[in-house]
Formats: sequence, structure tokens, C-alpha cells
Amino acid sequence: MADDRTQKVARPSLSRQLLPAVHGLLARPLSSYYLLIASSGLLLLIGLTMVFSATSVKAYAENGNAFSSIANQTVYALLGLVMFWVCQRLPAGTLRDLGKYILGVAIVLLAILDLLGALVSVGALEKPILGPIHANLLWLYLGPVGLQPAELAKLGMVLWGADVIARKGPALGHWRELSRPLFPMVGLLFVLVGYNDLGTMLVLLALIVGLLWAAGVRLRVFAALGVLGLAGVGLLIAAASGGAGSGSTGDDENYRLARLTNFLQPIEKCNLNDACYQIIQARSAIFEGGWFGVGLGKGVLKWNWLPEASNDFIFAVVAEELGVVGCVVILALFSVLAYTGFRIARRSADPFRRLAATAITTWLVSQAVINVGGVTGMLPITGLPLPFISSGGSALVVTLAAIGMLASFARAEPDAAKALNARPPARWVRLLWAPLPPLPPQRQPGSGRAPAGTKGRL
Repeated sequence: MADDRTQKVARPSLSRQLLPAVHGLLARPLSSYYLLIASSGLLLLIGLTMVFSATSVKAYAENGNAFSSIANQTVYALLGLVMFWVCQRLPAGTLRDLGKYILGVAIVLLAILDLLGALVSVGALEKPILGPIHANLLWLYLGPVGLQPAELAKLGMVLWGADVIARKGPALGHWRELSRPLFPMVGLLFVLVGYNDLGTMLVLLALIVGLLWAAGVRLRVFAALGVLGLAGVGLLIAAASGGAGSGSTGDDENYRLARLTNFLQPIEKCNLNDACYQIIQARSAIFEGGWFGVGLGKGVLKWNWLPEASNDFIFAVVAEELGVVGCVVILALFSVLAYTGFRIARRSADPFRRLAATAITTWLVSQAVINVGGVTGMLPITGLPLPFISSGGSALVVTLAAIGMLASFARAEPDAAKALNARPPARWVRLLWAPLPPLPPQRQPGSGRAPAGTKGRL
């Protein structure tokens, strides 16, 4: 007798249904490009929203216009989008040529900034002003126009360092190839940047480590870099107590040493003094926010209770107003950006694109980690802004320019370039948005080796 009972068919779980769909989306030729645009675009929109929330009350109290600060940030965002468009259209050869000029301009501006600070420290100048040029902490002004030279230094180091390492190719395994001109330039840049800005010096160190790791440099080089980096941090801490950079002489507390050590002690032992005040207020904002926050725009610690609420500590404003959920969204977007940047590097056939993509991704991710770690008390406070989210013109413009370069590299991936050239978009789209990327070089039949100088860890 036949068994007429129907057998239940086991349905696949939700994860087994989603994984093939996600894998199919990621396998598309332009998936890296769309992931990059989506993650960076959402971070930019969230950043503009949070800058308005963090500055509107203070701006209205000071000048009667709640939109004054966000108007300036929007102008910088539009300028950054223009730089994104320009950098997306530039070929790799042009970017390689621009690297040395950008780095040279950054070094000159950093030298002027440090010189003005040194002249004030020794008493040669009462204020850091020399003709139409004047300095204010990390900013250098030529009349009404101001910028942060350290931000240009990051971009210049990415392009120049990637070009130098790509040109050296397999010869990079020899120590003498690193000793000229890469390490002398890195040392000079660390001195010029670290004089005023320890946080940016750490980001530059992470950027250099990412470049060398992608190039396949031996591990003992990283050990040497670590020793030199620790020695440099110690010298900068000592120099701050002598008035170097933004330090002060006399019996005042060494603020760099205090920042590096205060995060190690329990919050219960911290007092509302200059060293612990920022950490305590940031922790209070995170505590008040809870899981879902008090509501967008309803936070109160940004009303002159939380220092640098729109800049270095904007993540605390996010935690108070949007809660853990809002923080997780931002961290998830940075995770997508990190995955996409390293994916672009891994898929790039050109060694310069691979190295530059690794350096840009390492720069943005390490800066985000240092900022979030400082706000939450897991790392020392270094005064670094959160990419895309914090207010600040130079940082936002340079960051969007770097994203434009990553977008250009994503379109130049072998599969993406073949797909775009096989079905090119309309002519007006190519003229207004981005030209067609070059087709990848054809491999010789029977040759399984990559071109010389392209082998790396990514």
C-alpha cells in the first residue's frame, strides 16, 4: 500500500537564501564602484545632518542664524564633490605626476606653519603672524583663506608614496631602496606634521604601513617603523612641555602626556579638570543616549558642555541623539567603505592603483578608528576629526578627493573596464560624469605571471 502522506520539504534558512543573492550582487563588474558611492554618500549626508544638529543652537545664540555653520559646511561639501568629480576623471598617469607637486606644496606650507609657531615659542614674534600669513593651531591662513596643510600631506603622501614604490618594483626588497628617497621624506614629514599634530602623524604612520604591507615589504621593516614611531611620539611629548607646537612652557601640565595616559585610568578617578573633562562629557553623552538616543536635535551636552562637539567629538553627539543604533549604522558604513577600498586594491591590475587604494583606505579607516576610540575612551584623545562626519573644510574636501580617486580605480578594475567598454554609456554621460577607463592589458598565451612589480599582500 502506497504511502500517501506528503513529505515535508525542508526550506532553506534565510541566511542560505540571502548569501547567494549577496554573492551575485558582489560578483557584478561595477559592484565596487556602487558600494563606494553608496557608503561614502550616506556618510556625507549623515555628517551634514549631524553638523547642523551640533552647531545650530550655538550658531543661533552667537549670531542669530542657526544655519551659519551648516551653510559653510555645505559649501565645503559642494567643493569636495567638485574635487571628487575631477579626481574621478583623472587617469592614473596624471595622478602619479601630481603626487610630488601636492606633497611639495604640503611640505612648504607645513614648514611655514611650524616656523611661525617656533618663532612665537622663542619670543621672536608675539603672535604667529607674518605679513598676510598667520597661523592658528593646525590652520594656516593667507588673508581670509585658510587650510590645514596636514590634510594635503596625507593626499600627497598617498600619491607620491604609491608612485615611488610602484616604480621600484621587486627592488623594494632591499633595505637601501627604502632608504632613498622614501624613508628620508617620511621622516621629514613626520617631524613637520608631528610638531603640531600628533594624531595626524599617527595616521600618516598607518598610511605608510599600509603602503609597505601592500607592496610585500618584509616584517622587520615594520618593526623598525614601530620603534621609530614610538621614539617620535616620546620626543613630541617631551617637546610639548618645552613649548613646541601648541604646548606651553613652565609648570603647566604636559597635555600630550596627559591625553595618552588619562584613558588608562578608571572614569571614577577622573576629575573635571582640563585633562579629563572631554572624556567625562563624552561618556555622559553616550550614557544619556542609550540604545535609541534622545532624538535628533534634542541633545543638550552640545550646548557648550561637550568641547568640539561639531568636530573631534561629534561621535558623542551621534551617541546621545541617535543612540547605539545610530553609532552602529555609522560604524557599519565605515566597515563597508573599508571592505570596498581593500576590494578595489585587491582587484586592481596596475601596481600604482593597488598601492594608492590600499593607502587611501588605511588612512580613512585608521582615522575613524582613532577618533571613535578617543571619544569612547578606548584610545587616547588625539584631536582627529571623524571622516565625512566632523565639520571642517580642508578635511572634507581632501577626503572627497580621495574617494574620487578610489572611484576611478574601481572603474578601472579589469572586469569593470571590460563591461564599460563593451556597453559604453551615452556620450553626454561620459562627458559630464566620467570617461571610459582603459582596457586592461592582454596576457600573453600560456603566461600565468603578473607584470613585474605587481606582487603584494593584497
